[in-house]
Amino acid sequence: MDLVLTISGLHGSGKSTYARAIAQAYGLRLISAGRFFRRIANEKGITIEQLTARASKDPGIDRLIDYMTMQEAEKGNVVLDGQLSGWMAKEKADIKIFLTAPDDVRFKRIGMRDRISMEDARKQTLMREAAQKERFVRYYGIDPSDLSNYDVVFDTSLQPLDENIKILKNIISEYLAEKSKK
Repeated sequence: MDLVLTISGLHGSGKSTYARAIAQAYGLRLISAGRFFRRIANEKGITIEQLTARASKDPGIDRLIDYMTMQEAEKGNVVLDGQLSGWMAKEKADIKIFLTAPDDVRFKRIGMRDRISMEDARKQTLMREAAQKERFVRYYGIDPSDLSNYDVVFDTSLQPLDENIKILKNIISEYLAEKSKK
């Protein structure tokens, strides 16, 4: 099975959680642009917010991450988790999924994950998303709020995690069944 799936979405929508579950379910490799971004920040001894500020002046940071995403899509058999993975994988992606959730749900998840207040999560997330949008438009001409590139747009707050994963797995399985008929 040669399958390339992308999972993009807003911060706190569940990209990493869903990407991990789907990669495991289908025996695919998992590549996370966010994890790579965090690793760069950690290696430089700076916060994500500081690296975001640097990335607004240095397009090389985003381009390195996006190049890695494109390379991994070329290899196949992968779930690509990242803000622009659906755009970067281009026609190599079999299914491009965009995850969303209401802001209060996203901020609560981020606060719990990062062990910060919901208000701090809100401020940091909105700052990161605004900076990313500005960079993505400037560097690539991509508006991350344009969802026309995606095959599936899914609100992760609708059902419990396990039910949502079943829904997404059903979509992927149906796609694979149709693909095998061709």
